[in-house]
Amino acid sequence: MPSNQITIRTLTKKDGRAFLTLIDALADFEKLKRPTRTARARLLRDALGKQKRFDVYLAFVDTKTVGYAIVFETYSSFLARPTLYLEDIFVLPECRNRKIGLQLFRTCVSEAKRRNCGRMEWMVLDWNVNAIRFYDALGARQLKTWLPYRLVQEQFSDLLESIS
Repeated sequence: MPSNQITIRTLTKKDGRAFLTLIDALADFEKLKRPTRTARARLLRDALGKQKRFDVYLAFVDTKTVGYAIVFETYSSFLARPTLYLEDIFVLPECRNRKIGLQLFRTCVSEAKRRNCGRMEWMVLDWNVNAIRFYDALGARQLKTWLPYRLVQEQFSDLLESIS
């Protein structure tokens, strides 16, 4: 009989397929295209390779992988400390309301503390009311004066040529 034991731990090579399945589930939830085969290979390489670009925490209920969080460091020149950036946090819809997301988030905050980060930051989609309520209830503060901007890879060459 399952115990419904929740465990959080870092990604290992044997977890690759389960991790990619969760990435697909997040893409479906956000109504985005799933990563291509080459993108999936890069995700695993960048999470597990010699030159890791990010860390992954997986959530399990018993032995089933049910959620994940991706984090990496940026740096604050004014604080002169790293910032832990939370890129994704996701729990399968059928496993929500069991405090799994809270445990994943707590793991990320613990990691920010362990790394002596000056802060932890993330983005929330404006339509994700449940996530907004979750973060508000934890005391997180929505930034009002900082606007996100983005350039995508397809723009890099044209921009570099236009400003040379």
